[in-house]
Amino acid sequence: MKRLPLPFTFCLALTTVAVFAFQFPGVGFWGPILMLGGLIFLHEGGHFLAAKYMGMPVETFSLGFGPRLIGFKWRETDVRLSALPLGGYVKLAGFNPEEPGADDPYGFLNQPFGKRMLFYSGGILANLATTLILFTLVGADQSRVTKVQESWTVIEVVPGGAAEQGGLKVGDELRGIGDLSFPASTWEAAVAYIQSHPDQPVPFRITREGKPLELPLTPRLDGGRGRLGFMPAPMAMPLERRAYRPGDFLVGGRYALTTSWRMSGQVLGFLKKLVTFQAKSAEVAGPIGIIRQGSRAAKSGWDVFLFMTGAISLQLALLNALPIPALDGGHMALLIFEKLRRKDLTIELKEKILTGGFLLLASLMALVIVMDLLKLRK
Repeated sequence: MKRLPLPFTFCLALTTVAVFAFQFPGVGFWGPILMLGGLIFLHEGGHFLAAKYMGMPVETFSLGFGPRLIGFKWRETDVRLSALPLGGYVKLAGFNPEEPGADDPYGFLNQPFGKRMLFYSGGILANLATTLILFTLVGADQSRVTKVQESWTVIEVVPGGAAEQGGLKVGDELRGIGDLSFPASTWEAAVAYIQSHPDQPVPFRITREGKPLELPLTPRLDGGRGRLGFMPAPMAMPLERRAYRPGDFLVGGRYALTTSWRMSGQVLGFLKKLVTFQAKSAEVAGPIGIIRQGSRAAKSGWDVFLFMTGAISLQLALLNALPIPALDGGHMALLIFEKLRRKDLTIELKEKILTGGFLLLASLMALVIVMDLLKLRK
């Protein structure tokens, strides 16, 4: 089987570089690079460590794709930085596990079932470990907060709505709406105020990236009431923190486990809605959407950025574990099937399965990219 010229992570890298080149509004640089590039690199690092544990020589461990720029030799491994420095790949010496018909000089296909499962699950385990570490740091930091200030923060702005057209953005902190001020006023009072002023400019006092700002937003008349089209959520902004204590990291560990469990349920629930065609297009985010969210998170503070990075790492782990050919979970599912069958599938059948899985992933990637681009135009 010939090696597929555009693997899934390469498509992701190419898309991101294109986004930077066109400089879409609201897209930062370092936040998305650290988030997506770092997580994919850690994913491939998990495969590398699994291969070394198996005693399999690794020919190449690359950060990025394409032509080699710089690097060094570490034992038998060429550790390199390639032209597109986002993501990476691991290539066993003289063999690519995704090519069933390739030569296998070091006997990867003859390795015990458990070791081959470990190799394919290495990236998933690396992403899960990253999530737990980051969530533990966030939880430990939250446990040492001694004084907070309650505020309402915008978490969603409806595309094309009056709020978006007026300049309101996700992450804006609401300080006042008309005669109301926060946190003294309730959100129910704010909703009633907005609904009672259709087609009338309403002054919004907000804080954006630490700077005060005032926006005149005009609610649209809808069903006899004014509507703007945004959603806030109550946020506790830390004002004072005490010094770290050893017990904070135990609290952080419990926070990491409970948050990961809850978030995993949410991700699996969304996947169920996706396959049953119940998910809304606004809920689906591809590489461009993740980059925009990462940029905003990076500007909101390191704790928000670390939490979002951990959440995306968890999603990468769960998505890669799906039994879809060409993903890690697909390879693991084939191994389990062969183990139960007590007989390997033919090389020709494996080629067809992996090619079909790649085409499916490429189609889905193209779809979410188009959806991301359409959101940018709104």
